[in-house]
Amino acid sequence: MSESTLFRSEEMSLVQLYIPSEIAQPTVTELGELGLVQFRDLNPDVNAFQRSFVSEIRRLDEMERQCRFFEKQLEKSEINTRALTTATYYARARSAQEIDDLEERLREHEVRILQMNNSHEKLQRKYLQLTELRHVLRETAVFFEQAESRQDSIRNLFDNQETDTAPLLERDVEQANFDGTGLNLGYVTGVISKDRLPTFERVLWRSLRGNLYMNSAEIDEPITDPVTDEVLEKNVFIIFAHGREIISKIKKISESLGGTIYSVDESPDKRRDELLEVTSRIEDLHNVLSNTNQTRRAELLKIAENLTAWFTIVKKEKAIYHAMNLFNYDATRKCLIAEGWCATRDIPVIQNALRTATESTGSNVSSILTELRTRKKPPTFHRTNKFTEGFQSIIDAYGIARYREVNPGLFTLITFPFLFAVMFGDTGHGFLMLIFALYLVLNEKKLARQEQDEIFSMFFYGRYIILLMAIFSLYTGALYNDVFSQSLTLFKTGFAWPSNFTTGQTVEAISLNQTYPFGLDPTWHGADNALLFTNSYKMKQAIIIGVVHMTFAICLNIFNHIYYGNKMFVWLEFLPQILFMESIFGYLICLILYKWSVNWWELDASGNHIRNSPPSLLNTLIYMFLQPGYVDPKDQLFPGQGPLQMFLILIAVVCVPWMLLGKPYYLKARHSKHQYETVAGDEDVAFDHEEEQDGHTAANEHHAIDDEEEEEFEFSEEMIHQSIHTIEFCLNCISNTASYLRLWALSLAHAQLSTVLWEMTLKIWFYYTGALAVVGLVFGFSLWFVLTCAILLGMEGLSAFLHALRLHWVEFAGKHYLGDGYKFEPFSFAQALSTQ
Repeated sequence: MSESTLFRSEEMSLVQLYIPSEIAQPTVTELGELGLVQFRDLNPDVNAFQRSFVSEIRRLDEMERQCRFFEKQLEKSEINTRALTTATYYARARSAQEIDDLEERLREHEVRILQMNNSHEKLQRKYLQLTELRHVLRETAVFFEQAESRQDSIRNLFDNQETDTAPLLERDVEQANFDGTGLNLGYVTGVISKDRLPTFERVLWRSLRGNLYMNSAEIDEPITDPVTDEVLEKNVFIIFAHGREIISKIKKISESLGGTIYSVDESPDKRRDELLEVTSRIEDLHNVLSNTNQTRRAELLKIAENLTAWFTIVKKEKAIYHAMNLFNYDATRKCLIAEGWCATRDIPVIQNALRTATESTGSNVSSILTELRTRKKPPTFHRTNKFTEGFQSIIDAYGIARYREVNPGLFTLITFPFLFAVMFGDTGHGFLMLIFALYLVLNEKKLARQEQDEIFSMFFYGRYIILLMAIFSLYTGALYNDVFSQSLTLFKTGFAWPSNFTTGQTVEAISLNQTYPFGLDPTWHGADNALLFTNSYKMKQAIIIGVVHMTFAICLNIFNHIYYGNKMFVWLEFLPQILFMESIFGYLICLILYKWSVNWWELDASGNHIRNSPPSLLNTLIYMFLQPGYVDPKDQLFPGQGPLQMFLILIAVVCVPWMLLGKPYYLKARHSKHQYETVAGDEDVAFDHEEEQDGHTAANEHHAIDDEEEEEFEFSEEMIHQSIHTIEFCLNCISNTASYLRLWALSLAHAQLSTVLWEMTLKIWFYYTGALAVVGLVFGFSLWFVLTCAILLGMEGLSAFLHALRLHWVEFAGKHYLGDGYKFEPFSFAQALSTQ
């Protein structure tokens, strides 16, 4: 595999297709199944409602609406649709007659479903009214009996209106008919929602000043709303009041609060007969409803057999016409002219698809594909698989690479999980993450067919990212010798603890003059100065990793400069950048490595080990700029350190104007030379242009006119841009290096949090014995495991992921990645079916 293919996006070609009108639809279908061509809009100035195939799209929109209607009806009836079993059958292009038949079939199904829905809704509403009336008749019988027993108290209520406490409403003499037995009262009966009953009572009491007697009872049978299909809780009420106006006001208040008024006769015999009649009608209506539901369900089952296929056909046909609306129609040749981008290596596959479409239709005229020469900016296409797709998405989320730019997604395969693992390094936690990742990877086919929620789908999409993060976490955890905050002694240690010491005594480990073969020596675990040691080690490690990572990013600029024909930029931009970076921070990591290589322990006269205080590298770096060329003898690491630092500072200072002025003046000189050559060879260029136009078709002429023009060069704008870039680079060298210290901070935080969790949930039970110890260990282990998964794997893992993401977006990509391209989005049925 060549460097051009390995590090860069696919080489793209602009192709032109001449598609005969009679085979346009099958040809576009074949291209949609391939998903290899991104069509250009050749009618950018034409309104969407004035395009050639707008009537067909409107027709398919209506068919899609009908399919969505069927889908909602199936969901309401809890009927599952059948999945496609013959994908190739539904992938073929549909003839006009088949689309007409499908349209008529959908219309017939919709009419029948709507008729049955309307009939069912009317029957359900009638059933609801009869059910409520039955409860009203039952409950009001009790209410009337209670009212008769309290007739005297009701009469006294209305006779006391002349007292000082009488209600404000005066008696309605015309409606208050007295006979020999007493006062004649009116009443209102009905049903109201249970949650509105308290409001109903308060409104009535305040509106009528207490001139009413009300009773209510709860309906124990669930009432279903025929419109929303919600189960409602309702109450039956009866209100006794005096006067027509008051009765009318009660009815209006009841209706305004959603109540239903039912007329009930005063005679017990008539109420009993009416109740028997209502019960009989309910039974008949229930039978009719049952038959209607069965018929409706049978119709929906027929629809469920083919709904997925109908959706697929309609969406594909709609996508085909949307693509054909991008084409031009040549009336003289009776063909459609299309232009689009595709990968150069895929052109033979596309040509084979064009031949297949021609042969399947039996046409004698085949489609023609020609490759065009253009100065237009092609889209960026990175060919990925299920393993690399997630990593490429990380880079694409930051910005789409410029065409043929070095693709950092390739290096992200290693650097991203490694930087994550540096912050997350724990063999135990990495093992738990590995189990989860292996579950997703080994069952990916089964999980891909299942319906997933949004959170789980994100984990499933990044399953290979999680897998590599887990593997690298196992490695860095072994380097840190950290397993659930504990250490493992796999090899012979380089230190030994004294055999005799008392509790509380401070002891020092004895050096055995040997190095632990791999990772951190387990003797450090539990030592009082373990945090100081790991703190210093991880901080310097973070600086080394950060500088190496950024240096590699700067070096990638070489490939971009050479590919885009800007070889001088290697000398005018890359070289001063790398010299500036390495003269300061490259020198710093050399000091770190040198300091690690020196043995700072010496033997005194008694044979005891004495540690000489090594100089502080932070102070060395600070005084390198505050006191150029001078190093305090007690802080000197090696002879000649002062002159070397002075030389490095001079290099860094020279690089600043080098970066600032070199590139703008070079571009100015190149632009002046280009203008001179253009004016001198104007006649030759015009002659060549005429020859080129004579060999192109009318469509190619239109294409040549659309070619992008070069941007005008302004020296002042270029100077301002380069000044900003220079200042930003110099400042970012400092800030970005400090930003890599998050590798140190999060690694220490993860280790300390793991230690605290171990000691507070599980370790405390090791000091108990008996049954309490057993119960405590079970409880402590459960709590420790749950918190480990939730906090250390979930929250800490997400935190380390986001920080690794930031290091790749800002510190790494910001050094070389232009990211101003646009993504290759081919016409594909798979994409159309997943997004619509």
